[in-house]
Amino acid sequence: MADYLRRAWAEIDLDAITYNFHLLRGRLAPGCKTLAVVKADAYGHGDGPVARALEAAGADWFAVSNLNEALSLRRQGITRPILVLGYTPPELAAVLSSQRIAQAVVGPDYAQALSQAAVAAGVEVDCHMAVDTGMSRIGFYAQGGREAEAAREIAAASRLPGLIPQGIFTHFAVADEGAADSQAFTQGQYDCFCETIRLAQQEGVTFPLRHCCNSAASLLHPQWGLDMVRLGIVLYGAAPSAHCQGQAALHPAMSLRAVVSRVQQIGPGAAVSYGRHYTAAEPRQVATLAVGYADGYRRAWSGKAHVLLHGRVAPVLGSVCMDQMMVDVTGIPGVAPGDVATLAGRDGLAQITLDQLAAWDGSIPYEVACLVTRRVPRVYLREGRQVEAKDFFLPTL
Repeated sequence: MADYLRRAWAEIDLDAITYNFHLLRGRLAPGCKTLAVVKADAYGHGDGPVARALEAAGADWFAVSNLNEALSLRRQGITRPILVLGYTPPELAAVLSSQRIAQAVVGPDYAQALSQAAVAAGVEVDCHMAVDTGMSRIGFYAQGGREAEAAREIAAASRLPGLIPQGIFTHFAVADEGAADSQAFTQGQYDCFCETIRLAQQEGVTFPLRHCCNSAASLLHPQWGLDMVRLGIVLYGAAPSAHCQGQAALHPAMSLRAVVSRVQQIGPGAAVSYGRHYTAAEPRQVATLAVGYADGYRRAWSGKAHVLLHGRVAPVLGSVCMDQMMVDVTGIPGVAPGDVATLAGRDGLAQITLDQLAAWDGSIPYEVACLVTRRVPRVYLREGRQVEAKDFFLPTL
């Protein structure tokens, strides 16, 4: 019996992830460390298997969004340093310390609260100071010429008891955009970050790990690598934006497959799916696939997208349902129940990328990958062969 339910599943090519990591690390200056971003269950790819592959490949650090994600990595055997990029309740300082998890300091008030909690627990917490240079999201506010004030606040936070200042970082808002004003804004963010660090050093504070490059900046501005770069969507084989396409020969890691459950001929005037948004003008051969928007195949792709069957294009007909969808296989010989359709990935010479899926509804590849739900088993491949599978609902199948 299979170790996952063959209805709809995602294939994760660990060799592709490893290849992308080595490709991107090879572009960095000697000594520049790599931080692999595996938040949101490794962008939907599966945090444990992906992190283990990257740890074996040489990733220096991992980053996640929250403490739960960090603890998940520890439970799955990850030993490298982990940075929580988002908020952790200060009262969990002891957990951060005991699990060797570094915490982003999201502002002056948070620094005080985390320090007080750490002192009360009798622990010390590794910290990375966030600097707000243009996102207006988290961090010590350095925008608009406030670098000196931010530097003083950072220096004060770094001296608080219970906090160990390991690093300092910022995040770019439009590094992936090619417009001149966007690139100028990104340059301004970088300059603001560097000036804040310089002024903090004048206050007597230094940081072993300075990092600002996200995926887009690592492709377009590798000279800004400083001490470490944060590699996210590029590890999974997708470009951050159209502007970044072609900057590196990335290998897509995720493929989505689904089984054909039924094939039938419909006549002229027959409507397909909810809302009767598609009506056949002539006889059509229709295949039903056992996958829908509850699996992460977006309803917004209805009538726009296509899948691959037998290496041929099969357009989506009508509305994508919660658990099923219909495609037009007219002219594709031999399609039968049990055949496997490719929703993303390769089938013969044809390919559908996450970027293409995203383009069908004006989304981004990040969102497409992250919204593949836990109902979809993840099947992990090495050299094209399954090495692991994770079915969240039938773990002992």
